[in-house]
Amino acid sequence: MELFEPEPSAAPLAARMRPRTLEEFVGQEQLVGPGRILRRLVDSGELASVVLYGPPGTGKTTLARILARSARAHLETLNAVTSGAADIRRVAQEAADRLRFHGQRTVVFVDEIHRFNRAQQDLLLPHVEDGTLVLIGATTENPFFALNSTLVSRVRILRLEPLSADQIRRILQRALEDPERGLGRLAVHLDPEALEHLVSSCGGDARVALNALEVAVTTTPPGPDGVRRVGVAAVEEALQRPVLRYDRAGDQHYDTVSAFIKSLRGSDPDAAVYWLVRMLEAGEDPRFVARRMVIHAAEDVGLADPTALLVATAAAHAVEYVGMPEAQIPLAEAALYIACAPKSNAVVRALARARQDVRTLPPEPVPPHLRDSSYPGATVLGHGRGYRYPHDYPGGFVEQDYLPQGLRGRVYYEPTEHGLEAEIRRRLEAWWKHRRGRGGP
Repeated sequence: MELFEPEPSAAPLAARMRPRTLEEFVGQEQLVGPGRILRRLVDSGELASVVLYGPPGTGKTTLARILARSARAHLETLNAVTSGAADIRRVAQEAADRLRFHGQRTVVFVDEIHRFNRAQQDLLLPHVEDGTLVLIGATTENPFFALNSTLVSRVRILRLEPLSADQIRRILQRALEDPERGLGRLAVHLDPEALEHLVSSCGGDARVALNALEVAVTTTPPGPDGVRRVGVAAVEEALQRPVLRYDRAGDQHYDTVSAFIKSLRGSDPDAAVYWLVRMLEAGEDPRFVARRMVIHAAEDVGLADPTALLVATAAAHAVEYVGMPEAQIPLAEAALYIACAPKSNAVVRALARARQDVRTLPPEPVPPHLRDSSYPGATVLGHGRGYRYPHDYPGGFVEQDYLPQGLRGRVYYEPTEHGLEAEIRRRLEAWWKHRRGRGGP
């Protein structure tokens, strides 16, 4: 079937209702609104290579079709799942012949372009670069990760956002009323609660919303008056469950774990457990989640509450020892504990300061009194001479230098006033008063 042939009546509702012009298109105002880039390209009929990047059901393929139609160029379509290097070479050769003998440009639409491997992407590159092909790609993966940097540098990356509730509602209402391509030929009464459940449960994906609507309507028998009354139960059955947008190697993965970590750091236990469940329900590896909590417990809680690291480590062990789904309980316990713990990044700051000195300053020798004196002959070399054993002094502390000569007085660890670190700070301040050459934090 050609890209712009009318959709057959047997096609799913989402395919039949696909917008044919920008006037029918709903959403993505940042791209198709007045004066925006896709509006300008369509209105001018100009050709430009673009990659449309965004979640499923937000209009990538539709916009690609509209853009290609406006250019009045020959159109070739490739699906990166089923097409290979031979298809790319064929399309490029035919495009070169078409341009040479007929003066006609060629647009190649590549759906799921992230599925092309690096070599296949490299095959496209010279033909896009010299203008033989105008590339319109569609992808759900971040092109800055999924595509070769050389290809990315030669196209415009246009990001699409999930559709809003109002936009999904408009799309559904249009499908209910359209007698030609939609469900308008049927007498349908969609309960307002059912409509709102469909809108809120589709994850901003118009395709999911339309196809669920079609299932709910066509499986609901007409009443005596010929009206199909579609309620919440029919919509729930059609949807099965809310749609969770998540990919374990792309934006959703990184964005969701970022939200989880920031909720822990921000001391919001409710948000932390929500993002935890979002990841686990979407199939994230629980070991990955556990590792992130172990890191966070050391990085953002630190010595303000050292128990947080023990709880996170215990949860990581429970994942291996108990397994899912039961391990989600200790994972939730760890997330809630960490979120509620006092926060300090003093450990990280101390590490960074010490690393900076180690990497930038000359490595001074270990002071003689700190050198190993456990082997025969060490005392002859003067190792350990002058070392004071702290336990021989009241309180287990004695005034003594432990840093090299050139670093004496350096302060790397500055405890906060949060949690246990407040007590640590008071303890260190008492010692600082007696330690020569080192001031307080």
